[in-house]
Amino acid sequence: MRHFDFRNGEMYAEDVPLSQIAREVGTPVYVYSSATFERHYKVFSDVFSDVDALVAYSVKANSNIAVLATLAKLGCGADVVSGGELVRALTAGVPASKIVFSGVGKTAEEMRMALKAGIRIFNVESLPELHALNAVAGEMGKSAPIAFRVNPDVSAGGHEKISTGKAENKFGIAWHKAEEAYALAASLPHISVEGVDVHIGSQIDSLDPFARTIDKIGELIGRLRQAGHTIKSFDIGGGLGIPYGDNQKIPPHPSEYGAMVKDATRGLDVELIFEPGRMVSGNSGVLLSKVIYAKETGTRNFLIIDAAMNDLIRPALYDAYHDIEAVTAPGSNFEETEYDVVGPVCETGDTFARGRALPRMQADDLLVFHTAGAYGAAQASQYNTRPLVPEVLVNGERYEVIRERPSIEDILKTEKIPDWLS
Repeated sequence: MRHFDFRNGEMYAEDVPLSQIAREVGTPVYVYSSATFERHYKVFSDVFSDVDALVAYSVKANSNIAVLATLAKLGCGADVVSGGELVRALTAGVPASKIVFSGVGKTAEEMRMALKAGIRIFNVESLPELHALNAVAGEMGKSAPIAFRVNPDVSAGGHEKISTGKAENKFGIAWHKAEEAYALAASLPHISVEGVDVHIGSQIDSLDPFARTIDKIGELIGRLRQAGHTIKSFDIGGGLGIPYGDNQKIPPHPSEYGAMVKDATRGLDVELIFEPGRMVSGNSGVLLSKVIYAKETGTRNFLIIDAAMNDLIRPALYDAYHDIEAVTAPGSNFEETEYDVVGPVCETGDTFARGRALPRMQADDLLVFHTAGAYGAAQASQYNTRPLVPEVLVNGERYEVIRERPSIEDILKTEKIPDWLS
């Protein structure tokens, strides 16, 4: 469920008209619903309320500190993949004891930051990383709690750029090397082996890859315990898909996912750790944009809007689909037109949709891209010297700008002309 709906012919975010936000903040702008974040987190976390579990929201999906604070107040943890995300999570009020640190390229400085904070666990992805973490922990007089991210060589389907659990992917310890890696970790003086971690991909629309993965990891946990390792936690990662409105296969509901996971892990005697990102934040946000021009060429109808690929790169990067709607609901006898919805960036790839059926639109009309709360603002750039899109968080009848739109002057302040060119 998303709290973006029509009232008297106009779309609202909770109790705030989107036209009001467009007028007062400007477009393009990301608009988030507090109620949707809260509902989606609770729908997921409540499924596991009867077992030992930690839900650690994947910060990379939407890293705004107001979003993280919204989730932290509900008891949510955080899955981070950089020192910057670690600072964001701590700033937002996520306890260090609920933070897991993933990622293939952790630096020594990031390890120091995490050890100083006292995070829950490091998900280690290679032997060189393991040795580096042991050295840093030794310098600090600490013991680093770890789980190895094991690559189970399971294909989860979906787009190849967000598949992470196959043998050819860069993530994790190779399946046939896992037990050797645990033996090495147990021999290191500043490493504490505590769990197993796995993550097989994103936007997964079937329970089968998860079930096959859990089955393989369950057998591995048994062998590791027989070898003398204490395995207290099993991080199953994230990846459960969400509907984007394209009438493709509907992913399983969190309750179905939860029932499968609890059944498959019964008897393992481990704390379960989950890293949902898109599932919590995807439908919690929209990208609100305005039509600049409606252009007809005789062969195509174009809506040229003020949002661009630098603001929402998923369609250009993944050929991703986003449901697009006019903010003002059309009347019963409206004229429908097929539009190519495009942005102003000077690339043909700056195309959000082709032949999309929409009401007849004109300059200054508003439209929204649904399901833009995950991997929207977080992946945005300033390509073409376009300022980053502001973000707005709505709570009932209230809203606040939680990230300002920078001015061109703000952007240029970060650059410098060398003396020899002055």
